[in-house]
Amino acid sequence: MTLLAVERIKLFTTRSPWWSMLLALALTIGITAIIAANWGAEAPMPVLAAVFVHNLGLYVIMVMAALAVTTEYRFGTIKATFQAVPDRISPLVAKAVVVVLLAGLVGLASSFGSWALSWLLVDNTSELAIESANDWRHVAGVGLVYAAGALLALGVGALVRQTAGAVSIILVFALVLESVVGFIPNIGDDIQKWMPFTVAGKFIFGNPDPSVIPAGEGPPAIGELSPWGSFGYFAAIAVAIYVISLIVVKRRDA
Repeated sequence: MTLLAVERIKLFTTRSPWWSMLLALALTIGITAIIAANWGAEAPMPVLAAVFVHNLGLYVIMVMAALAVTTEYRFGTIKATFQAVPDRISPLVAKAVVVVLLAGLVGLASSFGSWALSWLLVDNTSELAIESANDWRHVAGVGLVYAAGALLALGVGALVRQTAGAVSIILVFALVLESVVGFIPNIGDDIQKWMPFTVAGKFIFGNPDPSVIPAGEGPPAIGELSPWGSFGYFAAIAVAIYVISLIVVKRRDA
C-alpha cells in the first residue's frame, strides 16, 4: 500500500497527468458533442456514434502513461526509487496499478460523458438508450481499452526510457503503421486485421446490435475474433510488452 501511495503522489504532483486527462476528455466529449449537435433529426443516433472518437482520448492517455515512466528516467528519480526498493519490480507494478486504474476511469468518464451529452443534444434518442449487452460493451468497454492501452504504453516507456522515443513509437504505430500496413500487396489486409489497435476497435465497434444498424451498414468484421476475444488479444499484447519491460528493467542499469 505504501508503494501505491508513493506512485499516486508522484503521478499527481506533476502537471502532465492533469493536462492529459483534461485533453482526453475534451477531445472525446467535445468532438462527440459537435457530431451530436449536427445529427439529423430524421435518423436516430446509435450508441456506437457516441463513442466513435474514443481513440483520440486513448492516444492521449497512452502518452500520459509513457510519461509516467520516462519522466522518472529523465530527471533521475528512478534511481532513488530503485535504491529504496532494490527488487525494482514492486515499484513498477505499483505504478502500473495506479496508471491503469486512472486510465480506466478516464475512459469511462469520456465514454459515458460523450453518451450523456449526445442524449442531451440529439433530437431523436430512440436508439441511444443503453439496453443490450452490446450497448454496454460499446460504452463501458472504452474504460477497459484505455486501461489496457495504458499498460502497453507503460511497457514501451520502460523499455525505451526516452520520452520522445516512447511517444513517437506509440503514436506512429497507432496512427500510421497500422493504416499503412494495409497497402502491402497480397498480405497487407491479412496483417492489418491482427494489428493490436485495429483488433481493439473490434471490441468496441464489432458485432453491433443489428436493431440499430441498417442492413449492410456498420463496422466491418475485423479478424476472426469475437469482440471479447478481441479485447483479450489486445490485453495479452499489452501484458506481454509490460512483462518484457519488467525483465529488461530488472537486468539493466538504471
